[in-house]
Amino acid sequence: MTDPVRSVAFHALRAVAEQDAYVNLILPAMLDEHHIEGRDAAFATELVHGTLRRQGTYDAIIDHVASKGIGSIDPPVLDALRLGTHQLLNMRVPAHAAVSTTVDVVRREIGHKPVHFANALLRKIGQKDLDGWLAIVTEGLEGDAARSVRASHPLWIVTALREALGGHGAQIDKLLAADNAPPRVTLVARPGLSRAEDLPGRPGELSPYARILDEGGDPGAIPEVRDGRAGVQDEGSQLVAIALADAQVTGSDARWLDVCAGPGGKAALLGALAAGRGATLVANELQQHRAELVRHGVRQLSNVEVTTFDGREGPWEAGSFDRVLVDAPCTGLGALRRRPESRWRRRPADLDGLVPLQEALLTRALELVRPGGVVVYATCSPHLRETQGVVTAVTAGRSDVDVESTHQWWPHIDGTDAMFCAVLRRQ
Repeated sequence: MTDPVRSVAFHALRAVAEQDAYVNLILPAMLDEHHIEGRDAAFATELVHGTLRRQGTYDAIIDHVASKGIGSIDPPVLDALRLGTHQLLNMRVPAHAAVSTTVDVVRREIGHKPVHFANALLRKIGQKDLDGWLAIVTEGLEGDAARSVRASHPLWIVTALREALGGHGAQIDKLLAADNAPPRVTLVARPGLSRAEDLPGRPGELSPYARILDEGGDPGAIPEVRDGRAGVQDEGSQLVAIALADAQVTGSDARWLDVCAGPGGKAALLGALAAGRGATLVANELQQHRAELVRHGVRQLSNVEVTTFDGREGPWEAGSFDRVLVDAPCTGLGALRRRPESRWRRRPADLDGLVPLQEALLTRALELVRPGGVVVYATCSPHLRETQGVVTAVTAGRSDVDVESTHQWWPHIDGTDAMFCAVLRRQ
């Protein structure tokens, strides 16, 4: 019988490949379905997430070892080989166990035909350690091309991230390494509903509402999280909401708007901050299923109204809000450590559709905020076209908007997702 932990890992990779599934959503459900808990669940999580993070490196190694190249390998077999390679090169699994258990997955889940091939290929890979293979598969490569293979990021992403860092080679190497490290679980206490000091973990490093769970665990078992009085939220995401709430406004401060609120983490923190000042928040989300996630996240807050409109065309009057957040749809290149599959799905062409949308949403937000009010534009991407490029394009030639500040957080510097935030004031 196939090891159920490795079987679940295999099916998780297949769901990511065949259904465009998000591993952070499907894997916990699969583990629950098969009653996999504790150390076995932790092993499965590292196996799947680690394989996805290092897929580019493993594919280069597999391509080198396979006599006909990686393109000749059927996708299900390739996923099994990736799992075996991760165990051989990056996990504390004895080589014989990594090979035999992976071959057993191939036999049980795919069939007998590729068993000999999988066994022979994995045995060859097991003859060298990761550094030995990296020396081979990066031979003749330089700069970003070598980084792409070594750090397992598509070349276009490596180049874009390096440019966002100002072209610094040392910084990009640190960022890519941070992208490949499992992120810590970070909690957020929602003011008025819970206190950070009452939550488990150590204090956050940047947000006063954050607690960091260095030991992991199940956040859903924490009463405050279960009840919606606290949540799981990266500190970078918390800081975006705080930036909007902390910006000074004169006069009215009663109506706030989150234009793109799904899945609801920022809306819940904003709603709690607004409630403490007697303000209301409209949390808008285009997609109905994401709007339901927002409703669930803000269920403890009576001052939040959840709406479902296209943020560019919603039925709000011009100048009717004091504070507006545009957490724009983006490539998500700032959260690659958290969503490892995203690096293999995104393409440079995605920017051609996203950037005009981002510009339209920011333009609409500046129409909706009153003179003297503030707009925060944020993306979970550091790509220059999605960050400074959008802000510049929208504000160029406008005398009624001041860009008061911009900030970029980084995983390797701040320990957060790579969040970008710009504070704009309407004159």
